[in-house]
Amino acid sequence: MSMYNATVPQLSQMLDNLTGWMDEAQAYAEERGFEVAVLLDQRLHPDMFSLRRQIQSSCDNVKLACARLGGVEAPRHEDGEQTWDELKARIAEVGAFVQGLDPEGFEGAAKRELTPGFLRGQAVLGHHYLNQFALPNLYFHLSMVYAILRANGVKLGKMKFIGKMTTYTP
Repeated sequence: MSMYNATVPQLSQMLDNLTGWMDEAQAYAEERGFEVAVLLDQRLHPDMFSLRRQIQSSCDNVKLACARLGGVEAPRHEDGEQTWDELKARIAEVGAFVQGLDPEGFEGAAKRELTPGFLRGQAVLGHHYLNQFALPNLYFHLSMVYAILRANGVKLGKMKFIGKMTTYTP
């Protein structure tokens, strides 16, 4: 499997899933008669990121993984989103960025040496970066978004987390 196929389709789907969870949360808030924005500052524990920051971190993980492996610069975001709609716009922007990446940029990415700043002078090969950091880190932040929404009453099941699967009739 190419690194493009290992990243862009799945990470794009997870952004779509995230948007779907936000849509369900908005509907839940409207049904219950409260402003959905009150959820943005919710967190699972005082020392954990808020829902807002978990969504921003999810977006950052997607764009940085795809940019690093695709050999391009990632778009910058200042993390200034204050509203539900601003966060949904960020998700859409990151999704468009990822969908617009050229598969050719991912050629050789599995063996490409990456030096992300958080490694402080260390390097990592692309396949190790994807499997040992980027994917686990993304799924961590997405799980926190999901858990915060569930803890606040939004009815999401496991299949809402997993999303669509490509199937066929044998």
